[in-house]
Amino acid sequence: MKTKTYSLGCSTIQVTLNVMGGKWKPLILYLLHKMGTMRFSDLNKKIEGITQKMLTQQLRELETDGLIERKVYPVVPPKVEYTITKYGKSLMPILIDMEDWGKKHRDGNKLEENKTHS
Repeated sequence: MKTKTYSLGCSTIQVTLNVMGGKWKPLILYLLHKMGTMRFSDLNKKIEGITQKMLTQQLRELETDGLIERKVYPVVPPKVEYTITKYGKSLMPILIDMEDWGKKHRDGNKLEENKTHS
């Protein structure tokens, strides 16, 4: 795999975004952290707008990167559960900061904060 070169010291941010960025991965990680172990169908119900194909793809990528574990039970119908790993939990401070920022942005507090830093 060829490593890209980034300017202005952004390479480590890009690495983080490559692993946990995008529209769905942060939501998946956050849900697994808050709710604990979840089945595919439960994740699919909780994440509004995600397709089964996209959820499958995102879960595979998160598993490949060691952020979640996938446990398959040998039963019919198939039962698969997903759990956030210790490594995945290391991203929680970032996701909690994103949650806090999103609440402030949604609630219109962005103007008050801009005034205090001007």
